[in-house]
Amino acid sequence: MSRPPLPPFTSETAAQKARMAEDAWNSRDPARVALAYTTDSRWRNRSEFIEGRDAIEAFLVRKWARELDYRLIKEVWAFRDDRIAVRFAYEWHDEAGQWYRSYGNENWEFDGEGLMRVRIASINDLPITDGERKYHWPLGRRPDDHPSLTDLGL
Repeated sequence: MSRPPLPPFTSETAAQKARMAEDAWNSRDPARVALAYTTDSRWRNRSEFIEGRDAIEAFLVRKWARELDYRLIKEVWAFRDDRIAVRFAYEWHDEAGQWYRSYGNENWEFDGEGLMRVRIASINDLPITDGERKYHWPLGRRPDDHPSLTDLGL
């Protein structure tokens, strides 16, 4: 299965790959998101180590059961050959209604078919008030005219 754009990445294709990942994660569909990874993909997400597409899907089911009304923005930080580094911020709330903005960086490595084989994520959570939220689009894909992380000062 091929997932264009394929490495080696250019500025344009790295940005396209990051937006495709953002769109998939904003769908909050674990099965859809998991298809972007190799069957033996390796992850570090915060302090959790995950291996394989099935484990990724299970992780995402748990994640979005806890992180409600999740909305994400990603931006490319750097790229080279088969690797892309992105920074991101997402907003969500817990069952008690407390909002958070989670900030982080991800390092991605892709195989020749454009599937991600390695994902290393470092993430920090900041409690925010409802009035501090910056992401108000309807759940799902971020509108094309919505400000980027840079535009929002994040």
